[in-house]
Amino acid sequence: MNNTIIKTDFNFPGQTDIYKGKVRDVYTLKNNKLVIVATDRLSAFDVVMPKGIPYKGQILNQIATKMMEATRDLVPNWLEATPDPNVAVGQACEPFKIEMVIRGYLAGHAAREYKAGKRMLCGVEMPNGMKENDKFPEPIITPATKAEQGDHDEDIAKEEILKRAIVSKEDYEILEKYTRNLFKRGTEIAAKRGLILVDTKYEFGKNADGEIVLIDEIHTPDSSRYFYADGYRERQDNDEPQKQLSKEFVRQWLIENNFQGKDGQILPEMSDEYIESVSERYIELYEKITGEAFVKSDISNIETRIEKNVLEYLK
Repeated sequence: MNNTIIKTDFNFPGQTDIYKGKVRDVYTLKNNKLVIVATDRLSAFDVVMPKGIPYKGQILNQIATKMMEATRDLVPNWLEATPDPNVAVGQACEPFKIEMVIRGYLAGHAAREYKAGKRMLCGVEMPNGMKENDKFPEPIITPATKAEQGDHDEDIAKEEILKRAIVSKEDYEILEKYTRNLFKRGTEIAAKRGLILVDTKYEFGKNADGEIVLIDEIHTPDSSRYFYADGYRERQDNDEPQKQLSKEFVRQWLIENNFQGKDGQILPEMSDEYIESVSERYIELYEKITGEAFVKSDISNIETRIEKNVLEYLK
């Protein structure tokens, strides 16, 4: 269980800055380059769990890489290379301070809001008479503000984004178009693998040339929710929970153990067996979404491996 990477402290040539996110550590180098290390940290309800999940960083990084390549014809992205299973290198961008969340189905946060009697989410109307995990007539875009570490992302309506000039109208229209195109492609890729892409989030930034590009990760189990297509209809008709591959199973486990990231709540202890099961779920999703067998990288000394591979690449 100890062979996970949950903290990084690299010093790469030309390094000017480091930012530690919930899961990724971002190293800024001169010449507008970023080295992003996907750690094995697990976050849920905007809280980082104390123990890492074996291979999780590798899985996220490799799925994101494959999905960036599979959508490059639709939307330009920041990625240049992946010199290590846990590392992506690309161009530094000025991120937009919102996440573009798109939902094809009434699930997760949207379902919780709906159950609480709300019919508007981020200024978008949700039809009456839906039940959890039903498909929306059309996918809905429900943006969220990007929280600083330790804070919660918050729902925000398009009108509010424009009113507060968080994003200009012209740029927002491009973000909307890119979000819909990416979700459509992600849905098609998932369908080929017997999966339903339920909802996901995309992050965008502007590169040094002022071009809007896709940044961060895409279509991973941390940023997306997937259902198994096989049996979806029967489960809906019988009011049964959907069989899903996403981080939602961790959230559900936490909820069952009285934790939703609220003040005063105590984080439940994750046993080694539970952590192992989470790792296996991540591997299962990797294999389902990519259609390829997962090849475990050498984790006997992850930090040394990463440093060696990145230095080699930067030469």
